Amino acid sequence: MSLETAKEIIQSLPQRMKPGTGAGVDILYHFNISGSNGGAFSVAVKDGVCTVSEGLIGDPKCVVESSDENYADAEWGRINVQMAVMFGKIKVSNIGSMLKFIEMFIPIKDFK
Repeated sequence: MSLETAKEIIQSLPQRMKPGTGAGVDILYHFNISGSNGGAFSVAVKDGVCTVSEGLIGDPKCVVESSDENYADAEWGRINVQMAVMFGKIKVSNIGSMLKFIEMFIPIKDFK
C-alpha cells in the first residue's frame, strides 16, 4: 500500500492507531472526501479498536469533509491543517472529537 491517496490513507487508520489509545472510547467519524481518490468512509473507534467501512454508516460524532488532495496534503503535513480548517478547505463538524482523533493516530508522515 503506497498511502498516497486520501482513500489509502483513511484505509490505513487501523494500522496507524497508537498502542494504548482508544481504550474506553466509542466514537464514529464520517469522512466525506470528494475527488477520484476519495470516497465516503465510516471510521469507528471502540475500546481501542479502529475499523474502517466504505459508506456513511451510523450516527457520527464528527464529520470531516474535504477534497482528496487537501486531505492527503493535511495528513502528509504539506499544508497547515489549522489554516485549512479555518479557510474551509477541510470542514470538521466537531473539533473536540477531531482532536481526540489526532491524539489516537500516528500521522501518515511519521508512519513506517
